[in-house]
Amino acid sequence: MKMLINVAETVVADALRGMAAAHPELTVDVENRVIVRRDAPVADKVGLVSGGGSGHEPLHGGFVGHGMLSAACPGEVFTSPVPDQMVRAAAAVDSGQGVLFIVKNYTGDVMNFDMAAELAEDEGVQVAKVLVNDDVAVTDSLYTAGRRGTGATLFVEKLAGAAAEEGMPLERVEAIARQVNESSRSFGVALSACSTPAKGSPTFDLPAGQLELGIGIHGEPGRERRPMMTSGEIAEFAVDAILDDMRPRNPVLLLVNGMGATPLLELYGFHGEVMRVLAARDVPVARILVGNYVTSLDMAGASVTLCEIDEELLRLWDAPVRTPALRWGM
Repeated sequence: MKMLINVAETVVADALRGMAAAHPELTVDVENRVIVRRDAPVADKVGLVSGGGSGHEPLHGGFVGHGMLSAACPGEVFTSPVPDQMVRAAAAVDSGQGVLFIVKNYTGDVMNFDMAAELAEDEGVQVAKVLVNDDVAVTDSLYTAGRRGTGATLFVEKLAGAAAEEGMPLERVEAIARQVNESSRSFGVALSACSTPAKGSPTFDLPAGQLELGIGIHGEPGRERRPMMTSGEIAEFAVDAILDDMRPRNPVLLLVNGMGATPLLELYGFHGEVMRVLAARDVPVARILVGNYVTSLDMAGASVTLCEIDEELLRLWDAPVRTPALRWGM
């Protein structure tokens, strides 16, 4: 596989140096692998810290800024960051109002964020944690006990971030983050495998003419393999898998997310099919986001995430945000 890198061993550090050069509004510590809002800590504001393995960009570093994360901790590709990174990030963003850790449900992430919370509290930082586990495709997988954390991570970071920006206390920011996670469901589909820089070749075998339904963002197996389906058929399968697990009574936020290698031409076409299916299922859509936000390196495919919202969550969604990957209202 041809990749636009120098050597596999420095791919994360090289990306962080490039991010620092592109976004002077961020403080990027390349050596210690921490990305922080340059104005952190913000007085009287709860800090939000998230992170995970690299390869899912713009998640998480691309969501650091006004209205979302205060800091992010990138690990090596598909590898959890270490507790020292998280403790450093918490110390950098703590204004005395506490810090919320937003953790995707992967075994390494959960273990390291738990350890970091204990270490940060030993240093006088109040820490709360919220686990994101929105993927309805499978329960228990190669990387998880329980459901995987996927597209809803964006919704949690945006809505909890807006709550923190308004000056809400830690307990309320944590409660909103939990509500968003509990109100969200996701389902992903892979048309091709991804290739890590270290391996340099596809991480799993997906024969020509087949697709994987319910794939994870690290290439974990899904529910089943089938012969290639049309965009409309995939939309029906994904939406129905979500609605089998949740039946929204209120309008939803909709994320149609590319896995990294799917062009917008295809994503917008797929989004149109998702909207068709949601309309047929009488699910009203309040806000829409289409693009590459929670990716898996160069995997071709897409995921669908729905989040049932109320008036407060809709207001928080519409609140101003300014990050490298998501911005409006400013």
